[in-house]
Amino acid sequence: MRERLTDATDHRCDPQSSRVSPKKTQKTKPLKKLPQTDAIFEHVCRANQAADDKPQSLRLSIDTKAKVKIGNRSRGGKARTLQANQADDHDTEWQSVLVPFGMLNTQSDQLSIYLGQSAETSDFMVDCLTAWWRDHQHAYPHLDEWVIDLDGGSATRSDRTQFIKRMIALSRSIHLSIRLLYYPPYHSKDNPIERCWAALEHYWNGAILDSVETAVQWAANTTWKGVTPIVQRVEATYEKGVKVLSEELEQYHPFWPRSETLPKWDITIGPT
Repeated sequence: MRERLTDATDHRCDPQSSRVSPKKTQKTKPLKKLPQTDAIFEHVCRANQAADDKPQSLRLSIDTKAKVKIGNRSRGGKARTLQANQADDHDTEWQSVLVPFGMLNTQSDQLSIYLGQSAETSDFMVDCLTAWWRDHQHAYPHLDEWVIDLDGGSATRSDRTQFIKRMIALSRSIHLSIRLLYYPPYHSKDNPIERCWAALEHYWNGAILDSVETAVQWAANTTWKGVTPIVQRVEATYEKGVKVLSEELEQYHPFWPRSETLPKWDITIGPT
């Protein structure tokens, strides 16, 4: 009995054995919940409800969508056509890339989509916020506060120096307080804008986005809760990796007050 057991063990450990099938190396799954996750969710929920109940506040939900590669490429899914669309046989190349940035007005369900052709940076996102306010401020003469739902992406996390600098400058220029409420890690899908992206992806699923104009048209024809989005192209070029030196950043710290209980997840920027 002991000899048979030894033989069996040796056989299992033999890499040449036909009985041993190769196994894929598994990655360690990331932590899906922080100790603060429940507290963050509860805090965001309370703050959002308070903003919705306050006539002088407007709540926005913002985020970028995965980059869209422009070209005669198959994107999977099924197209709403009588005949199947014809993509290139070797569709690994593309002509350009779109960076969609979305803003959902949770009060009116109006979705605004900005399609950039450069990089996903703090400057790109703040420029989109600035353009949105320029186009819509006439509708909110009574407003004194934005409350923005977002996640801690690389360009918008609460310790991103260029984002800090640009958001403080934005608050001063539009004379509004801006409160940033971050959803916890691994839970960005709870941000309302994510459901808009899911609707857009479902709508143009299977379409061949072979030009920027085609992508713009598809995005403009989708709807969110019966409302067609406002779609704009952003032509500016943005530099990656812009940072504010620590000496310069010191002057912005007084205008970037953090919550005492959840300092990474709740920041209120005052215009003065």
